[in-house]
Amino acid sequence: MRLADIERHDTDILILGTGGAGLFAALHARQTAPEGARITIAVKGLIGKCGCTRMVQGGYNVALGGGDTVERHFMDTIEGGKWLPDQDMAWRLCEQAVVRIRELENEIGCFFDRNPDGSLHQKAFAGQTADRTVHKGDLTGIEIINRLMEKVLASGVEKLQEHRAVGLIPTRDGSALAGVLMIDMRTGRFRFVRAKCVLMATGGGPTMYKYHTPSGDKTMDGLAMALRAGLPLRDMEMVQFHPTGLLAGDHTRMTGTVLEEGLRGAGGQLINHAGQRFMFDYDSKGERATRDLVSRGIYAEMRKNNNPEQEGVFISMAHLGPDVVRKKFPGMVKRCADSGFDLAGGMVEVVPTAHYFMGGVVVDVDTRTAMEGLYVAGEDAGGAHGSNRLGGNGVANSTVYGGIAGDTMGTEMRRMTLREPDETVLEAEFARATHPLTRKPDLVLPLRKQLQEVMWEEVGVIRTEHGMKRGLAGISAVSEALMDVGVDAGNLAFNLTWHDWLNLRSLCDISEVITKAGLARENSRGAHHREDFPEPGAMEDSTFTVARQEGESVEVTNSPVAFTIVRPGETILPDGEPETLVAAQ
Repeated sequence: MRLADIERHDTDILILGTGGAGLFAALHARQTAPEGARITIAVKGLIGKCGCTRMVQGGYNVALGGGDTVERHFMDTIEGGKWLPDQDMAWRLCEQAVVRIRELENEIGCFFDRNPDGSLHQKAFAGQTADRTVHKGDLTGIEIINRLMEKVLASGVEKLQEHRAVGLIPTRDGSALAGVLMIDMRTGRFRFVRAKCVLMATGGGPTMYKYHTPSGDKTMDGLAMALRAGLPLRDMEMVQFHPTGLLAGDHTRMTGTVLEEGLRGAGGQLINHAGQRFMFDYDSKGERATRDLVSRGIYAEMRKNNNPEQEGVFISMAHLGPDVVRKKFPGMVKRCADSGFDLAGGMVEVVPTAHYFMGGVVVDVDTRTAMEGLYVAGEDAGGAHGSNRLGGNGVANSTVYGGIAGDTMGTEMRRMTLREPDETVLEAEFARATHPLTRKPDLVLPLRKQLQEVMWEEVGVIRTEHGMKRGLAGISAVSEALMDVGVDAGNLAFNLTWHDWLNLRSLCDISEVITKAGLARENSRGAHHREDFPEPGAMEDSTFTVARQEGESVEVTNSPVAFTIVRPGETILPDGEPETLVAAQ
């Protein structure tokens, strides 16, 4: 395979990823771009059939009255993120969620659960002071992504399915993005796509951990590409562990699958190996505390346990009545039953599972990055959540900012032209992607498992300086070993071993950044908890980490949080507002 064999393709707007952010961006770009504009969507899998939005169970946070307000939603987001969020981004999220949920209903055609009076049903999620999570049972993501898929497929956009992005290619002077190098997975051929505007919406996927919720093909590719392109990444130490991942055993890939937060919001109880309900020992809100607190509570109980037959803890719903549980959570009951557990009437073993990535590319409130022509939305973008994402804010973030990205690109492409790429960078990215094709074939999976063990043990729910330094050494060992692993180049069409290799390369790169950012933050905030620095530090002196690749190394600095709307210790809620509108359990 030669560099000269790369196919060349031009478009006006290129969207990487077809989750909630990518699909919303395509629809909004179609509305705002000039007539005749070429809009192309590219995805590693199939449109509507892959990615994390489809896997959303719990729901969509939006303030729709009944005492709830955008201001209350915003304060919950800021306080849940431990005062690290970009406040302008968080406000835009909460404000525009109200607009987007009506768009989802009235224009996209989503059907959400309703109350007897016809209003949207909203349920309680942890860390929130109002019942604000709109949902479709516990299968909300499937409803949203199916309707979006139908709209996008009917919109006339160009589709590059089973196309993997492997490199962001700048202009010769590095001031702007020229296009993206991709692999057509169906043939194994490379394709370089030039575009006036590119949206990176590839999602996160912290699958470098032993227990994780996203599918194994979600491997932080977007952030790895952004890192190599020299873009600043913020909050990279902030990996959210969902407290209740199903622990189904080594014999099944169901391990790590989320048992959604609505279970605890509805009154589910967490039980330790001694049969005791324990979360009130760690927080006054018990099981309804934020995800970071509940994950640490479970992890602490796991460390106390000496029973090798039980690694996790249990979630119990039976006291609510099996019939009630089956009606409210049919998807969860079926998923547990498929793995041999009775969620409605018994107890199910759970473990904290790597779920969501709060860190990402530094962007402004209109999704622009430091590189002209590149926009980022969804889980690839940092800032909106700070150190901890509230359940229900994820799909809201993707759809809100996906729509904003589409509007912004559709407008700004009018003043842009196609740019010539830096052929030196294009050649380097081509060589990087084809490296394993030049080595003797060997196994990739053992190295991925080795990385997952290192990250779980050393850079997981609870961290220390010594542990993270051991983690860096372990990551380096996997990275070096991977460079000697080759892939059979006889047939590159759907060569999944090749893509496993590329997946692991991305995971190693981002694992290093996570660990170095964790070492740089010498306090405990949200998802980042250090046993050697357990205090959160002064909220008014809050800083966020910024990671950049400088040559061959990653450097991490700290930047002060701008309190543009509210300062620590203050609130924007009116005087006399109750602390919470959620009934106690």
